[in-house]
Amino acid sequence: MTPDAEGIAAAAKAAGKGKGLPPVHLWNPPFCGDLDIRIARDGSWHYLGTPFTRFELVKLFASILILENGKYFLVTPVEKVGITVEDAPFVAVDFDVAGQGRDQVITFTTNVGDTTAAGAMHPIRVERDSSTGEPSPYVMVRAGLEARIDRKSFYRLAELGEHHQDWFGVWSAGEFFPLIASAELDAG
Repeated sequence: MTPDAEGIAAAAKAAGKGKGLPPVHLWNPPFCGDLDIRIARDGSWHYLGTPFTRFELVKLFASILILENGKYFLVTPVEKVGITVEDAPFVAVDFDVAGQGRDQVITFTTNVGDTTAAGAMHPIRVERDSSTGEPSPYVMVRAGLEARIDRKSFYRLAELGEHHQDWFGVWSAGEFFPLIASAELDAG
């Protein structure tokens, strides 16, 4: 049987009836092929080229998303299908800050409603485009799945920044996350 989005959704609903995220780390179903599902860089989901219009379906699929050996899959107890992710599967669209300075905790909210507090298990990292120098910031959400931090949130994050050991960055949960080398910031 060829996998389809409706079948995956039905299996995910049946498997995820408990509280919290489904236990995808416990499931080891056979690979059933790839589905024409794509998560665009802006965090929108598309099936057969058409954007998903139901947030509940996006949230359901996001709850069964895994990353294995650099490839993304939707997994249920009985099947695993490959999907395409253009950048990161989630977008951090906002954050809250509790505390100040080195004691502050930055908690991000993603486009699918997940929250994650940046810290040792959920680091913030910044990649720079080799040709333009444009930063692309990310935060680890869960099990290897990252959220790209959107532009407005990154600017707000930079407002919290300070210099530490030749880097400009932010503190969260006792960890320092470098955003840019202090020398680059001073030269710009």
